[in-house]
Amino acid sequence: MLASAVVLALVVGYPATLAARAWSQVSEVSATPAAASPADTPGTTFLIVGSDSRDGMTEAEKQEYSAGGDDIHGQRTDTIMLLHVPSGGGPAALISVPRDSYVPIPGHGSNKINAAFSIGGAPLLVETVENVSGLHVDHYVETGFAGFAGIVDALGGVEMCPDVAVQDVRAGLDIQAGCQDMDGLTALGYARYRYSDPLGDLGRANRQRQLLSAIMAKATSPTTLLNPFRAYPLAGAGGRSVTLDDQADPGELWTFARGMRSATGEGGISMTVPVSDPNYRTRAGLAVKWDTEKALQMFADLKRDDTEALRSLTA
Repeated sequence: MLASAVVLALVVGYPATLAARAWSQVSEVSATPAAASPADTPGTTFLIVGSDSRDGMTEAEKQEYSAGGDDIHGQRTDTIMLLHVPSGGGPAALISVPRDSYVPIPGHGSNKINAAFSIGGAPLLVETVENVSGLHVDHYVETGFAGFAGIVDALGGVEMCPDVAVQDVRAGLDIQAGCQDMDGLTALGYARYRYSDPLGDLGRANRQRQLLSAIMAKATSPTTLLNPFRAYPLAGAGGRSVTLDDQADPGELWTFARGMRSATGEGGISMTVPVSDPNYRTRAGLAVKWDTEKALQMFADLKRDDTEALRSLTA
């Protein structure tokens, strides 16, 4: 759900017309937590959110994006990721945080981490992630249904190779197995579906990173970047669809783009927070329980800015 932010960051520093096209349409949000953040940790950490909020969508748009009816309100997340870009030049790390992860939410007891976003938006989600990880979250990036689909369409679609055919009414998805070009709506459904996936939320997180890798590869290709008829619409689609924290600037977005390219490319680190029980019974229903020892090791490696050490957790 994050391709719009990646593309926007890539066009910063591009010809002035592209930059102006993108930046004139960017939205901002305050993501500063109510409580004091941890001290700065080395490197740069981005909290990335794919929101499934229906606020402001017309009934036609809800139907087009298989986003449900009038009974679905508020804001939730289909995607939560951490992107850590080390300061020492090592590989960047893109880490999926299952939205059903059972964690303590400041002031609200323990619940699925998605509830932090539903209750308190970006500030409470940032505070929750900082509390459980000990990391300082430097920046916040968010996109939604229409933004994601628009970016894929602006790229002319992306190729994905699902192992099995999938029919998922909730996500509006009906695809065959094997390599195929996906347009924006199909890619959105592919990123969202989980009920027909035996791995549920964990399977969805894996697909989202695979899809993001395909989007990054195409967005950064010379065929895309050197073609003004492709790059200009792409810049506009990125600007319209992105919400950034109000402290971000073009230099930091370039760091984000560089980190995404590193994390999703050859040699990058792409993983999910280590899990011990994907069907953990809680007061909030079935949730995802982290492997505490491995998760703490992962966060400790990130706090030391040692992303290379994460490879032992992905083996």
